[in-house]
Amino acid sequence: MDSVLQWAKGKIGRGTAVPPERKLSRDAVTSLIIHSCFQFGASMSGLFLNLYLWRLTQDLAINGLYNIICFAMTPAAFAAGGWLAKRKDRMAAYRLGIVMIAVFYLLVVIAQERVAEYYVLFALLNGISSGFYWVGYLVLQYDVSTETNRIRYLAINMIAFNSAGLAGPALAGLIIRSSEGLQGYIFIFSLAFVMFAAAAAISFRIPMQTVRHRTYYLNLMGLLMSKHRRWRRALYSFFVFGLFQGIMLFLPNILLFRTVGREDWVGYFGVLFSALTVATGYVISRSAQQEHVRIYLLISSIGVTLGSALLLLDVKLWSVAAFMILFSVFNPLAVNTLTSYYYRLIGQLPLKGQLRVESVIMRELFLNAGRVASIALLLLWAADMQPSFMAAVLFGMAALQFTLLGLVKERQ
Repeated sequence: MDSVLQWAKGKIGRGTAVPPERKLSRDAVTSLIIHSCFQFGASMSGLFLNLYLWRLTQDLAINGLYNIICFAMTPAAFAAGGWLAKRKDRMAAYRLGIVMIAVFYLLVVIAQERVAEYYVLFALLNGISSGFYWVGYLVLQYDVSTETNRIRYLAINMIAFNSAGLAGPALAGLIIRSSEGLQGYIFIFSLAFVMFAAAAAISFRIPMQTVRHRTYYLNLMGLLMSKHRRWRRALYSFFVFGLFQGIMLFLPNILLFRTVGREDWVGYFGVLFSALTVATGYVISRSAQQEHVRIYLLISSIGVTLGSALLLLDVKLWSVAAFMILFSVFNPLAVNTLTSYYYRLIGQLPLKGQLRVESVIMRELFLNAGRVASIALLLLWAADMQPSFMAAVLFGMAALQFTLLGLVKERQ
């Protein structure tokens, strides 16, 4: 494992004159390796889990309800994971989340086609495990990066995250296409379980920290919101961002499957989209400046809105692919910008970083509230889930991203 870490650190810094203050620590590199293993499993299983439910039920409402339950459960799990992180350490919540996700996919393999029958229970378990995982990882991101290297770390994380996701969708699509019935899905869920188990094992390379400040201030977040206007508006920005992200997590892949009719082609397109995101992450890591927050959000909003407008012309392969290409290029800019901006605000809150766990929980609460709201509205307004209606919803949520410009400000 030590040789892998040295190799990774060498690859990250090769060919670049990186100032000492922007170089990544050993724990930072280890976190990137863990998340890459996680993403390789997630890129195979997460994308095709929604398609698996779709193939079993042919009912988009079940997909929507599954995601609503999952996203609604995640903030509660975030709060529980945050308590564990404050009492023990963020690695305790992180490792527990990885193990629970591994168990989730093991149960999917065991249940097979009965997943559709018990989709509510699976959604609950997925939401709980995701909450523990992400509260640990988001706090870890803050801890292993600094004010001077955070944008670079987040961009490299994006590269690692999506590079790991390049092979996953293609491999999964090929396996599903070459297997009889739905057995290919079961095989990739089994492989995902192995990758999550590997991520859990590697996580022990990051030591636990001695927790000095165990007080959990989650009950004071309402008061903090009333006193810190800039931080409050940043939370609102994650709600708006979540409105778009909620339906983007499952709707485009279903539209793509409807236009091509083959899971392997959904996987191959996933490789293309991930490659574009990797390229965007590389550009961000080399050239992004933290003072250009609003400019980056404007560029991102223009890109995703123009892409979604193509779907209003017609929902065909060319328009869905073009939209996803533009989304893959411009959306990472918004993700990186909002995350980096929010982490800077955490350092400016009272108690100097002691509220990082509570701040991450509040971020996820608003983000998932937006995701749940958009999916609920999609299911509420859609009578027959026609592609034209889905396209209109995507365009509306994409256009809403322009409101981020009014919510994110560099000065009070």
